Amino acid sequence: MSQQERLKQDRQWPSAKTVEGPERAPHRSMYRAMGFSDQDFHKPFVAVANAAAEVTPCNLHLDLVTAQVKAGIEHGGGKPIEFRTITVSDGIAMGHEGMKGSLISREVIADSIELVCFAEQFDALVAVGACDKNIPGMLMAAARLNIPTVVVYGGTIMPGQYRGKSVGVGDVFEAVGAYSSGRMSLDELDGLERAACPGAGACAGLFTANTMATMIEVLGFGLIGGSAIPAVDGRRGQSAHRAGEVVLDALMQGIRPLDILTKRAFENAITVAAALGGSTNSVLHLMAIAREAGVDLSLDDFSRITDKTPHIGNLKPGGEYFMADLDQVGGVPLILRELLNGGYLDGSAITVTGRTLAQEVEDAYIPDVAQRVVFPVTAPLHKNGALTILRGSLAPEGAVIKVTSPTGTVQITGPARVFDGEEAAFAEIQKGSIHSGDVVVIRYEGPRGGPGMREMLAVTAAIVGQGHMDDVAMVTDGRFSGATKGPMVGHVSPEAQVGGPLALIQDGDMITIDTVKGTIDVDCSAAELAERRLKWAPPEPRYRHGVLAKYGRLFQSASEGAITSR
Repeated sequence: MSQQERLKQDRQWPSAKTVEGPERAPHRSMYRAMGFSDQDFHKPFVAVANAAAEVTPCNLHLDLVTAQVKAGIEHGGGKPIEFRTITVSDGIAMGHEGMKGSLISREVIADSIELVCFAEQFDALVAVGACDKNIPGMLMAAARLNIPTVVVYGGTIMPGQYRGKSVGVGDVFEAVGAYSSGRMSLDELDGLERAACPGAGACAGLFTANTMATMIEVLGFGLIGGSAIPAVDGRRGQSAHRAGEVVLDALMQGIRPLDILTKRAFENAITVAAALGGSTNSVLHLMAIAREAGVDLSLDDFSRITDKTPHIGNLKPGGEYFMADLDQVGGVPLILRELLNGGYLDGSAITVTGRTLAQEVEDAYIPDVAQRVVFPVTAPLHKNGALTILRGSLAPEGAVIKVTSPTGTVQITGPARVFDGEEAAFAEIQKGSIHSGDVVVIRYEGPRGGPGMREMLAVTAAIVGQGHMDDVAMVTDGRFSGATKGPMVGHVSPEAQVGGPLALIQDGDMITIDTVKGTIDVDCSAAELAERRLKWAPPEPRYRHGVLAKYGRLFQSASEGAITSR
């Protein structure tokens, strides 16, 4: 008996509640208006959540990817039913007030997919996304719904070419700082701008979108080898078609998201993020997904795993290569094989195919080519993972820094330059008034204070673009883009808006960041901080109505993933 015949025979899916029996004639009538046949009512209804949009090149092509997913579902014996969800372009929202909407979009994506699938009583889900908040939002929804789910990534953009070098949008952000300090001409900036983004796909380096795409594979929600395929590559459509078939297999086997989202799966994901030098946003998103799945995950788990995981990914922004380069040498399976062989991953973790992670990696095609994209675990770039959790008098609940410097460590002590908000800091940086040794403090940008926990690539890239690669640090309760590099500490918790120590810092206070000890402290006595607290009051909310006001009230601490559903 074929799978299609078995699916028709066993019509006890949730969607039966919407189409079975005489009392559901009105419902069937509405489906018939959308072209459903008698045969379609005997198939599982598979939701296809499509984040296609014209607001970002990341998602520009997702209708084409979604069409292949739907064809795969049809081929597998299901009935695809497409609906849209939103996306926000982090790149275009960057550097201004609009970035306050970015993290909120993760919540809206999760909420919208959950609501549609719940209301329509769909039997399974394939979610198709690309830009930064798509994938975490989709995985959060999958955990809530707990129906068989496959997540499909739209793929990376190809790097642009400028003056004989491969470039991406991160280079353009840094070029703004170089131009403001006179290190680049306006013509050079214009030429780079025109070359950096040659077509559809998510940002080219191992920024947040590509970091979270690797998490799809590591967590077991996507096809092994699919995440690194560029958006414009024909294999992207083939992978999407197969994903549509796989979700029906998962439905038949009864494999649900909560079967996949185990503690060992999250530990594997942390290991890969640390080994690659992935975006600091992966800490926030993995924490949020774990909360939705009911898995006990804490920042201590990140510290424990990072301390014993070698850094082997030579990928931008901290390294030399783009995601498309990783694809050419074996993609995510190459990383997984290296870490599995070194004993750093639990290969018994289950995937959506019903096979283990180790089985999937063993069968993946990995070309035998000389390469410097992924280093062996026996000769890593650094002996410790690149994502480090810091705690101390400035961040009692924790903070995050990505360390990809040549030494693999950050040890800085410098005077605080304090700014209440991103705009004030950026204006001062553009004036050239930030100097070697300074520690730039940007506060009231946390989940509630922003609200929305803005990424600050415009600020960090301007600092680096002015030549301060390692000699100016930044500390904030906001977030960083995956394209950020340098000694930048984010997610400081508790945030300033709720009275965290960051709210009490003054210009000139000496701040010490030490990734060897895992600490971040201010050289100020407890008595002095207590005296300052007596004079402190939280700022008035910046937004009193609308979506920003609502989520500003709902967000929890960044140390818990900045979730809103508690």
